[in-house]
Amino acid sequence: MWTLVSCSRSTSNPATEPGQPTTQEPDITSDDTTTQHKEDDELMNKTLSLKIGNTEVDVSWLDNDSVTALKKLAKDGLTIEMHMYGGFEQVGSLGTSITSADTRITTSPGDIVLYSSNQIVIFYDSNTWAYTKLGHINLSKSELTNLLGDGDVTITITLK
Repeated sequence: MWTLVSCSRSTSNPATEPGQPTTQEPDITSDDTTTQHKEDDELMNKTLSLKIGNTEVDVSWLDNDSVTALKKLAKDGLTIEMHMYGGFEQVGSLGTSITSADTRITTSPGDIVLYSSNQIVIFYDSNTWAYTKLGHINLSKSELTNLLGDGDVTITITLK
C-alpha cells in the first residue's frame, strides 16, 4: 500500500503577515564597498617595517596571502614578545590566526616564517619544519645571533 502526502502550496509568507516579526537584510551600499577597497589598496601599497628591540632591520618580504594578512594586523602597529627556542630561533604569538600555506622547508638565518598560523618565528640559525615563509632579514648570521641569540626580545612590525 502506498500513501501519498502533499503539502499545500501557499503564496503567503508568515514573516510578512500582520503581527509577525520581519527581518531585513543588512544594507550594504556600494560606498561601503568602495571605501573598503580603497583602504585595502592603500594598505597593500605600504611596506612592512621590522624592529628587533630598537634596531630597525632590512627585510625582503614575500608577496603572499600571509604577508597581506600580516599587513592588516600591523596597520596600527604590532608588538610581539619573542622567546628563544632551541638555540636557533625566536618565537612569538600573533594573538590571532592568519592565512597560512605551510610546506616543509629548511630555513636559513634571517628567515621570517609563520608557524601554526598564529606564531611568527625569526631564525638566527636553520631548522627544517612545516612553515609559511614571510620574508628574510638581510643581515649576516653573526649579526642575527647578536640581535636574537642572547635572551628574549620584543619585535615591532609597522607599515610605512
